[in-house]
Amino acid sequence: MADMTLSPPGYDAQSLAQARGLNMPRLGKGAGPELDKTARDFEAVFLSSMFSQMWSGLEVDPTFGGGHAEEMWRGMMVEEYGKMVASSGGVGIAQQMKAQLLRMQEVAGGPA
Repeated sequence: MADMTLSPPGYDAQSLAQARGLNMPRLGKGAGPELDKTARDFEAVFLSSMFSQMWSGLEVDPTFGGGHAEEMWRGMMVEEYGKMVASSGGVGIAQQMKAQLLRMQEVAGGPA
């Protein structure tokens, strides 16, 4: 399978960061679990946003309670759906984010 990167051809993260006066993040040796959690959290937020759009056009069903309370708590339910899907394997966004962050670290010169 071809290498799928999020960067356009000729993109140099280090040069871009230096031009903007930014320091590239250094993940270090012990950052594995933190990096996994950050990537998973990002995927959860993305999925919650996607689920929110899916539910936006649906009206509450009075058969199963419905009403104002369901409208009020729907946002929290959708957020939890995103967290559950991301924590149970997700759709692949977290793995892509982690791979891209590791590539950026390699370009920047490795861990601190």
